[in-house]
Amino acid sequence: MRHLIGVLLAIVMAAAVFFVASWGYLKLLTGSARSGVLAGGGGSLIHNHAVLEGFGALLAVGLIAGVLIALPMISPLASGLPGLVLLAWTGLYLFSVRHAVQYIPLKSKSYGVGFEDLLFDGVLALVGLAMIIPLFVPSRWRGRPVAAIGSPAPYEAVATTYPDLGVTQTMAGGSLLSDWAETRPQPQADPGRSQAPWGPADPGGPAGPGTTADSS
Repeated sequence: MRHLIGVLLAIVMAAAVFFVASWGYLKLLTGSARSGVLAGGGGSLIHNHAVLEGFGALLAVGLIAGVLIALPMISPLASGLPGLVLLAWTGLYLFSVRHAVQYIPLKSKSYGVGFEDLLFDGVLALVGLAMIIPLFVPSRWRGRPVAAIGSPAPYEAVATTYPDLGVTQTMAGGSLLSDWAETRPQPQADPGRSQAPWGPADPGGPAGPGTTADSS
């Protein structure tokens, strides 16, 4: 389903390149810039509506292409398929200019003329190379797993799948404690001394609290 949506987005992207970007690029090329003279007489272009409209159209298409390229949740087909088409058209232009121009639709409209200018100036090749980058990123072909509502936590899922895991861990922990207790050195008791302070007094020591001195 994700890649099917990517194919639909690829159609939208291809239409945006052909209609919007071609129209905007043609707007930028209109005027005195074609004749070798600086655009706007070398001054400001802020008040040149044709240039502003052309830049706006190109920026909008570039923003859409950037979103399709950058977002990992979007299928790589969304930007990859239009990029492959642009590269294929550029390759056809290198081998046969006549056939490449012949296959451009709506050549009598401003869209067709602008697309032809994009092809001749190498812009289509540059854009196509950038758009096919997601096709070579393996993570873009794998959708991110989404945890469903009410699904068990990862530890609970492991415990459910392997019910003997917790028992095994408990047994392992108990055996380690018992081994440590067995190997721990025990204090040695002195046979000549009482274990408790109130026990029998040491033969050679002072009388304990529980004994009385011999009256004789």
